[in-house]
Amino acid sequence: MADNYNSMEIAGHSKSKHSFKKNRNTSVKMMKMGVKSCPKPAGILAVLFTLAVLVQSAYGRIHHHRFVVKSSSYTRLCSTKKILTVNRKFPGPTLKASRGDSLIIQFLNKAEYNITLHWHGVRQPRNPWSDGAEYVNQCPIRPGGKVTYKVQLTTEEGTMWWHAHSGWARATVHGMIIVYPKPGTGYPFPKPYAEVPIILGEWWKKNVMDIPGNANKTGGEPILSDAYTINGQPGDLYPCSKQGTFRMNVKHGESYLLRIVSAVMDENVFLSIAQHKLTLVGTDGFYTRPFQTDYIMITPGQSMDVLLEADQPSSRSYYMAARAYSSAFGAGFDKSTTTGILQYGRASDHSSSPVFPRLPPYNSTQASTQFSRRLRSLVSREHPIDVPLKVDTHLFFTVSVNLINCRGSSCKGPFGKRFSASLNNISFVQPSVDILQAYYHHIRGVFKGNFPRKPPVKFDYTGKNLPDNLLTPDFGTRALVLEYNASVELILQGTNVLASDNHPIHLHGGLVIALPFGEASKLGNEYNYSSEKWGHSSN
Repeated sequence: MADNYNSMEIAGHSKSKHSFKKNRNTSVKMMKMGVKSCPKPAGILAVLFTLAVLVQSAYGRIHHHRFVVKSSSYTRLCSTKKILTVNRKFPGPTLKASRGDSLIIQFLNKAEYNITLHWHGVRQPRNPWSDGAEYVNQCPIRPGGKVTYKVQLTTEEGTMWWHAHSGWARATVHGMIIVYPKPGTGYPFPKPYAEVPIILGEWWKKNVMDIPGNANKTGGEPILSDAYTINGQPGDLYPCSKQGTFRMNVKHGESYLLRIVSAVMDENVFLSIAQHKLTLVGTDGFYTRPFQTDYIMITPGQSMDVLLEADQPSSRSYYMAARAYSSAFGAGFDKSTTTGILQYGRASDHSSSPVFPRLPPYNSTQASTQFSRRLRSLVSREHPIDVPLKVDTHLFFTVSVNLINCRGSSCKGPFGKRFSASLNNISFVQPSVDILQAYYHHIRGVFKGNFPRKPPVKFDYTGKNLPDNLLTPDFGTRALVLEYNASVELILQGTNVLASDNHPIHLHGGLVIALPFGEASKLGNEYNYSSEKWGHSSN
């Protein structure tokens, strides 16, 4: 099977990790943009969908695509297996549009699994029916089923991605979304000579679709991946992988826009290119204040726009390398390294081995923090950010790793139990009807609208030797209903209930304005969101 991003010629866009280090919390200010199902509300949704298309077509182009999910054979690490793909491609097709456009995706599920698709980073204002979060925005599409997704692009500009939102299908069912500036406008940086899509991922020799189910049965952690990948290829440090290694051919003296997406399931990742400086200019569909760096640290689900100057001696070739960053104590992770090769001209011109970059150590929290602290949104006349001056709603969520009893025999988790996780001590129970449908059509018994706005019990969140009664969470399908266009302050507080948790948090349908982080006691009760003190980001 031909690979989607095997080579790029350019010369002419889960599992928790547990750390016993001191926790920090994160305060997030955002604007909430509002709240399909197994039984279809065909008439109402058809009208809403048609009106949305007509309205959007007045502002931008409409791009039509057809996605077919089915199993395809791929060979990696000396063996061949079936994986889920879209249009037989791994990674999947790249969607390209301009700011203000819309995408219509006709989706057909020819796989043997239930599937939904999510458009990661696209806000979809007043269009949650096409957001694709399984059992939240829609029920999964069954084998043989089909659906039409409408993706509305509003303020997004840059690199994002789409992926399956059902189980671990996103390990192979994913692709890039590239949103260009509106016609007649340009980038807030000099136009690059060319752009290069780079998708970081993982590869398992076993069937990835079986991994979460097996972990739930045993109570232990999901099995580790056998390789990391760049554009679907492990790279020449792995067995049977040299020939397929991703190669990026560049022209000396030119600049390149690297559109980077992390489709990695488990780990944060350091990435660097030997002897080449990188300039970060965007994340998650929004521009950032440019800064130069030797490496990036990218989290699962994150996307970055990075400029590279091809200014090194053309007599050599240079490794692009990526490996895990994990601050976890005692938790396993894939310690291998994936590689691509940057070369000036044809590979036959370079007989010596590529130069290898200096990547930070696996556990370098200092390198991770130094990189993250430099992130700032680009605020300009052409790219303004409407910052709310008042907060309407205050939320405080604790994030905990928990343990629950096994059914029957003991499990492979700590103390013979199995892992769980919770927000404000509530572990989510998946409903049989999606929550949006139940909310919109007043279907009773699907969820309760009483998700706690603060922890039900106060305790020393980052303390040691916490009481055992905190280990077991409550279970339920709970939702928090907010007023439309509310300005919300959300504080996310990590805890040390079982172990502290190193995990990204992704918001659907909202806009993050400010992202300070640190210890709650040192943040203070009042601070200025528009101040230089806080890191600004938009998601």
